[in-house]
Amino acid sequence: FGIASDENFVITTTNRKEIKEDNFSDLVQDGVTLYLLQSVDQILLSATKERIDFLPHYDTLVKSGMYEYYASEGQNPLPFALAELIDNSLSATSRNTGIRSIQIKLLFDDSQGKPAVAVIDNGRGMTSKQLNNWAVYRLSKFTRQGDFESDHSGYVRPLPVPRSLNSDISYFGVGGKQAVFFIGQSARMISKPADYQDVHELVLSKEDF
Repeated sequence: FGIASDENFVITTTNRKEIKEDNFSDLVQDGVTLYLLQSVDQILLSATKERIDFLPHYDTLVKSGMYEYYASEGQNPLPFALAELIDNSLSATSRNTGIRSIQIKLLFDDSQGKPAVAVIDNGRGMTSKQLNNWAVYRLSKFTRQGDFESDHSGYVRPLPVPRSLNSDISYFGVGGKQAVFFIGQSARMISKPADYQDVHELVLSKEDF
C-alpha cells in the first residue's frame, strides 16, 4: 500500500469502526469492505463503491409489489405505495429533537433522467450496513436480529393508535422495495447517518438485475 515504516494508519469498517485485536473476529468477515485510513475521521478524497451480492427470486423484481398490493384490489393502490415510502421517513424522523421535515417531490424533468418520485427527510440516516440490509428482500425492519444491523436501529413500534404522524401508517406490511418497484423500475437511496461524515448511496434497478 506504499505505507512508510514510520507512518501511522488505521483500518476501519465503512461505518468508521476501527479494527482492533479485541473486535477483529466480530467486524472482519468474508465480503466486508474495509477502509485503510490515516485516522478514523479522515475525509474520503473520492467516492468508494461496495458491491452487495444476494440472489433474489425472479419474481422479486418482475412482480414485486403486485402480490403485496393484492389486498387493495378494488381500490387505488398507488396511495398505499406512497404511504410506505413516507412511513420510512416517519420512522427515521421519529426521534428528531427539532423540526421533522419530510418532502415528497414528483420529478418529470427528463433532463435529470427518467421521471421519479423523491421522498426527502432529515431523519437519522442509514449506514452502509443498514442500506445493505434494506436491499435484502424479505428482511423486515422488525425481524432483523443477530448479525443484521436494522435500518431502523432503536426504533420502537408505536402503540396501535389512530394513524397519524407519530404512528406507523403502513397497513399491509408492504416493504419499501415492493413499493418502489410497484411505482417504478429503480430505487436510489442517498443517506448520511447523523453521527457520521460519510454519505452512502444505494442503487437497485430492474435493468441491472
